[in-house]
Amino acid sequence: MQIQDAGGQLTSRATYQLADLADYLARLVLPFLGALVLTTVVLLTVDVAPLDAYRILLFGAFSTPIRFGDMVMLASPLILCAGGLTLTFAAGLYNLGIEGQVVLGAIAAMIPLRLFPDLPPPLLWMLSFAFGAAGGMLWALLAASLRLGAGVNEIFAGLGLNFLASGIALYLILGPWRREGSASSSGTALLPRELWLPTVGSLRLAPLAPIIALVALVVVWWVLSRMRWGLEVRAVGLNGAAADRLGVPAVKRMAQAMAGCGLLAGLAGTLQVLGVFHQLIPNISSGVGLIGLLVVLLVLARPIWVLPVAVVFATFTVGSVQLPLTLGIDSSIAGVLQGALVLAALVSRGLMQRRRRA
Repeated sequence: MQIQDAGGQLTSRATYQLADLADYLARLVLPFLGALVLTTVVLLTVDVAPLDAYRILLFGAFSTPIRFGDMVMLASPLILCAGGLTLTFAAGLYNLGIEGQVVLGAIAAMIPLRLFPDLPPPLLWMLSFAFGAAGGMLWALLAASLRLGAGVNEIFAGLGLNFLASGIALYLILGPWRREGSASSSGTALLPRELWLPTVGSLRLAPLAPIIALVALVVVWWVLSRMRWGLEVRAVGLNGAAADRLGVPAVKRMAQAMAGCGLLAGLAGTLQVLGVFHQLIPNISSGVGLIGLLVVLLVLARPIWVLPVAVVFATFTVGSVQLPLTLGIDSSIAGVLQGALVLAALVSRGLMQRRRRA
């Protein structure tokens, strides 16, 4: 099959797809190179050998089974958040409230664990995931209602709801769910050991976490690329008014995209409770929502690239923990590299768009 390009020339679909893939890979490679240059400059200013730092960042997470398990347990909620955000980005919505949706998911996941502690663990896990997904989804729909009903920009609505969610979590930790005999801001009492998600041997790796994340990511890819619903969501994201005139229910699709993102964020919060911290803590999200935003910005909201980039970001984070011990520098250098990647990606994208317009 042949396609007519902008210049009127006929080209095969395969050639067109290869050119599109090459262009997209260039958008990934160039930001990585730019981020490496910027991070190298930062490392040199503090008299640290860049190659040593990069070796630890890239391979530190694979140096021991424990660190590898930690990387997987960080990547799993990150994949859920990033996968959900591809839905809202496709609909043209910037869901900065995803951190609050993770927190509300964690709070909701705690409800059946506290109300029905005597139920069999598998049943409690199912209830916890269901409550967590519902909590994240409802919090996302609240942001959507502010955007679609009251005209409040979803960025500001999301940021406000993030603070509110954190406040609710802290209130519960210090109030109704406080530890018996004391009120500690560090978190609620630990869940009974039998309610923790099963792990591999003595590792902190719960196999259910990556399974849930990968299944969710495949579903997101499928609905966006293979279903009519995904086509309509992307049409709304490109031009909501035009899509509405063509019979696409734009408001409904935007609300559904936000709900889907909140559902996945709620699952991420549930994993944080059942598989990582085993309690509700004030910083239960651990920033996975914000890092998910960086991932989606870097991959241009394409679900197929979420998995490798999320794993790379999780690798950087886990590997950076060893930097203070080995090189005497703060682990926050991983954040510098992640931020530089996104900044370079945005600059690269802007330059390419300017070149095309020229």
